Amino acid sequence: MAMFKRDGLRLHYLIRGNGEPVVLLHGLGSCGGDWALQVPALEARFTTIVPDLPGSGHSPPSATGYCIREFARSVWMLLDHLEIPRPNLVGFSMGGAVALEMALQRPDCVPRLVLINSLASYRVDDWHKWFEARFPECMARLLGMRLMAKIAAARLFPEAWQHSLRQRAADVIAAVPMSAYLGMGHALQRWSATDRLQRLASRTLLIAAEHDYTPLAEKQALAARLRADIAVIRGSRHGTPFDSTQATNACLSAFLRDETLPAGERRRRDPPDHRHSLDLPGSIAEEHALARQALRS
Repeated sequence: MAMFKRDGLRLHYLIRGNGEPVVLLHGLGSCGGDWALQVPALEARFTTIVPDLPGSGHSPPSATGYCIREFARSVWMLLDHLEIPRPNLVGFSMGGAVALEMALQRPDCVPRLVLINSLASYRVDDWHKWFEARFPECMARLLGMRLMAKIAAARLFPEAWQHSLRQRAADVIAAVPMSAYLGMGHALQRWSATDRLQRLASRTLLIAAEHDYTPLAEKQALAARLRADIAVIRGSRHGTPFDSTQATNACLSAFLRDETLPAGERRRRDPPDHRHSLDLPGSIAEEHALARQALRS
């Protein structure tokens, strides 16, 4: 386990592999360990840096509270400490907001940017965003985090064969303190980058699920505005890195190597017989489990 400490900030992170640096930024209610299905596919060619954002995983909340811009600054502080001036960034959901904010804070320092089921603004300006912002918050306050987590996991992975993914998602989300979960949700709702997108200099890829919580058309419009590539994953829901591991990893590997993206027929959700294991020996999930034990001892 590695813990970066500076000016009151404590940021837990893991580094795997060798090569050009890639930072993986997790979503709301998640932690770095949830990239366990991507790290093995990347670490042979890339130095993969996986932080727990403030208030998530093993990183305590920042003294400045929950703010997407501050999350971005925190990760830049970590990368400065590691002497990594030009990282590629990959962000899922809330992590996509942090990644985009990082790329806007230092436009000349991010060669490639990947946003997975993420937007340029989470301000509540239509009914989809209103529902996705208010429903989890109401469920958490009324039912508590454990029941809310079960509901959220069932929305992410509703099919019978996704039981292991659904159970793990419920456990991970339930472990997040309600104050942290709601604080990060409110931080997302306050954040927007739509008036700053002209600053973006990174080559950009959007990976978008066909059945994400927010409309596919919004991601397509964002890709057009950024002149970005977009890979639509057919059959996938919001948890694309989990339910579409093969397509996600193929798109990431190709984009980060400046190769042609996989053809359309390869951009589909994983089949029911695909093995989704977040506890492979030596995986990042296992390292997070060891780190958790160390913190408790």
